[in-house]
Amino acid sequence: MTGLPAPRIPLQALPHRQQEVLQATVRHYVDTMEPVGSSTLVRRFGLPASPATVRSAMGALERKGFLTQPHPSAGRVPSQLGYRHYVNCLLPAPGAAAGQLERELAGLSLQWAALDDLLLQLARRLADLTGLLSLITRPQRQQPQLQALRLVPSGDRLLVFLVESAAASSSLNLRLPAASRAELPALERWTTAQLEQEGNLGRIDWSTLPPQLRSSGSLLRQGLRSHRQARPQEQDGAVSLGLGGLLSQPEFSRSESLRPLLQLVEQDPQQLLQADGAGAIGGVWIGQEHPHPALRECAVVQAPYRTGSGGQGQVALVGPMRMAYATARAAVQSVATILQQLLG
Repeated sequence: MTGLPAPRIPLQALPHRQQEVLQATVRHYVDTMEPVGSSTLVRRFGLPASPATVRSAMGALERKGFLTQPHPSAGRVPSQLGYRHYVNCLLPAPGAAAGQLERELAGLSLQWAALDDLLLQLARRLADLTGLLSLITRPQRQQPQLQALRLVPSGDRLLVFLVESAAASSSLNLRLPAASRAELPALERWTTAQLEQEGNLGRIDWSTLPPQLRSSGSLLRQGLRSHRQARPQEQDGAVSLGLGGLLSQPEFSRSESLRPLLQLVEQDPQQLLQADGAGAIGGVWIGQEHPHPALRECAVVQAPYRTGSGGQGQVALVGPMRMAYATARAAVQSVATILQQLLG
C-alpha cells in the first residue's frame, strides 16, 4: 500500500557561511555517521571561522530545519531537508570512483548473449562501487492508450475498431446478441465521453456504465479485456544486487527495517522507481519525498534509459539518506547512458 509523499517545502536561500557549514556537516556525517560539533568542523575542513561563529551558523541551520540534534548533549546531523538542499545546491563534483566507472563503461560492448547478463554485470558494478543496493529494471514498452473506438454491427457480429494513436489501430470481431443491437449508438457515445474525459488516460470507468447499456457494455468490456490479454507480454521485474552492502549500513542493521524494502524490490520494483522518476527532484528521492512508505528512511537515485525499440527502463541505487549523492548520481547516469547506447 502506498502513502502520500511528504509535502515539499520550498528551499530558502542560505547565507554563504551557513552553506559552508551545512556542506561540511553532510560530508562529515556521510563519512562517519557521527553527530558533529563546531570545533570538529573547523578542524577537519579548515573553515575560515571560529568555532563560536560556526556554532552560531549551526544553530541557525537547526532553526531552519536543515540540521537536527539527536540528543541534547550531542552534535548535529543533517535532516531530510538538509540533504535536499545539499543535493540541489551544494553537491560537489563526483569523486574519482565515478570517473573510473565512466571510463570502464566507455569501452563496453554488447558481448552478452542475453539482456539479463548485461544488466547483471552493470548492477554488480554499481553495487561494488557504491556499497548500495543497485537496481536495473528491464526495458518495458509503454502500453498504447485507447484514444477512440467505433462500433459497427454486421449481421450477428459486432466490429469494434480501436484507435490507439495516429499510427496504431486494431479491431475486434465479437458475437452480437440481437437484444444488444439497439444499445450500440448510446454505448458508443458513452465510451467516447469516457475516453475524452480529462485524466482518464485511455481508460474506461465501467463502474459508471448506465444500467440500460449493461448488455452491450458487458460484451464490449469482455472483448477489450481479451484483446489486452492477447498482447505479447514483455518480461518485467528487475535485476538487483548489493543486498550485502545494504545490510552492512548501520541504518539497516535490524532486519525488520529492511523487510518492507526487500519485499518491494522483489514484488513491484516499478513502484520503487516510479516511471520516468516522476516526482523526484533531479532524479533523487530523499526520505519521505518518495510516495511509498517502505522508503521513508531511504534515498533513491535513479535515471531512465531508452531502447531503440521504444522500451524504457530505470537504473537506480537505494540506500540510507546518509549517502554520497554526487558519486551515486554520476554512477547511475553513466550506466543509464551506456545502456541507451548499447540498446539504442
